[in-house]
Amino acid sequence: MIRRRTAVALLGAPLLLSGCGGGAAASPRRAHAGRPARTSAPAPEVTVEAAPAGISGVGPETSAAIPGRTRQAVVVSGRGRNSPVSTVALHERTATGWRAGPKWPGHNALRGWSSHHRSGDLRTPLGVYGLTDAGGLLHDPGTRLPYDRSAGFSSLGTGFEGEPLSGAFDYVIAINYNRRPGTSPLDWTRPLGARRGGGIWLHVDHGGPTHGCVGIARAPMKDLLLALDPDRHPVVVMGYADWLAR
Repeated sequence: MIRRRTAVALLGAPLLLSGCGGGAAASPRRAHAGRPARTSAPAPEVTVEAAPAGISGVGPETSAAIPGRTRQAVVVSGRGRNSPVSTVALHERTATGWRAGPKWPGHNALRGWSSHHRSGDLRTPLGVYGLTDAGGLLHDPGTRLPYDRSAGFSSLGTGFEGEPLSGAFDYVIAINYNRRPGTSPLDWTRPLGARRGGGIWLHVDHGGPTHGCVGIARAPMKDLLLALDPDRHPVVVMGYADWLAR
């Protein structure tokens, strides 16, 4: 008696997007007498490109506000809408996405953040703003930003927690909120009008909340001045964490 073999069909495993482009190999078919064996077509090669890395904690709506030409972003992430405590980090855009630098503790305004900053509200304006100009009471440490050294950066008195303000403006970087880019941080031109406030800076932290600026320690502030490059069109991206994550 002639025994027939039962052909067993192999089910191809699902294709995994693992970058190798592999799939399950097809089992060979037995040729009929007098006919050449048929071979299955090779599986198409599948490649997977990783999406460019975004800025951690910054969602699509906030990211969309960062200009396409920008290659440096100082991200200020506040603890909460009404909190004066924040962290600051410089991010650099590379061919594979954004790369984060070290995080530095900092302070923002006493009452937190505002989407419609007004003079005297003791809140830091939310948003994405250019960083084009710097200055300070001390000599230029070697920044590539235009730097205005002036006695006008003297800081006197005490802060909200009784801490001395002396030295807070030794180094400053103007945040382009309601100001004219390309001028000294001491230029008080207010394109949106005086009621919308201004004079919002990154400066040396005095150990407590600010009126609207962002403060970080002296050494990181100097590092930031040395790192920022106008050819990379730096910006500051600032707000409380939930707002940034939109």
